[in-house]
Amino acid sequence: MIDAHVHVWTDDCDRYPRVWPGTEFAPLHFPPEKLFRHSLPNGVARAVLVQMSFYGCDNSFMLDCLRAHPGVFGAIGVVDWSTPEVGAAMLALARHGVRGFRIHTESSAEEWLADPGMGSMWRCAAEEQLAVCPLVNPHALEALDRLCQRHPETPVVVDHLGRIGVDGVIRPEDRRQLCSLAKHPKVYVKVSAFYALGQRRAPYHDLLPFLQQVFDAFGPQRLLWGSDCPFQIQDGHTYSDSLALLAEGLPFLRSEDKSWMLGKTAEQLFF
Repeated sequence: MIDAHVHVWTDDCDRYPRVWPGTEFAPLHFPPEKLFRHSLPNGVARAVLVQMSFYGCDNSFMLDCLRAHPGVFGAIGVVDWSTPEVGAAMLALARHGVRGFRIHTESSAEEWLADPGMGSMWRCAAEEQLAVCPLVNPHALEALDRLCQRHPETPVVVDHLGRIGVDGVIRPEDRRQLCSLAKHPKVYVKVSAFYALGQRRAPYHDLLPFLQQVFDAFGPQRLLWGSDCPFQIQDGHTYSDSLALLAEGLPFLRSEDKSWMLGKTAEQLFF
């Protein structure tokens, strides 16, 4: 099995400085060895590392983790998409095994539609078959849809079910907007971060109707499970809670469906 969404970081801020000095996350130190304490006992041998936000575009720690554990990790990096050199930055990271690039917005995703750097990023991703991985809230899904229309050959992996339900409410219109992205054959969705969505209580069965709708729209070959560890393993949630929802808690999944969502889709995209 492959966990398609984990973060790692170190408390060595001298060697790996942060763009937000003094930023503290719990735990203060979460290297791969701590991840393995949760993933390996659950049968998850590989994972996709997602660049931690407080490192900005300095992907050094993530790349060092890839080198230290060959074959174990895929990687999603961060580049400055507002610069003319965004394509060169993506290619440089791709040579080290990075197969995806995270984007997010602090304001309106409409800015993405007008920014020439974003267009360059999506074109490079299409040419090299690298994934663009948007972390967005539901209100940004419409703008994301328009970008997918402009760049139909770009692989897109939407993080955390489009964060639908992050405010506790899973709205039908948000669900429809996310599922409408399935009309773009290159769009994938991470079925992840259950601890943060809806009622936020394991075994997360309040999410079942939503997950059934997403499954019906995308099918198993365009869905991939991720824990969002270490955030998944706080406030009473466990790694096993997240995995169990996919492995045991969705009655509509067949064995072959689970094999795609728990590994094969992530393997094709990021390894």
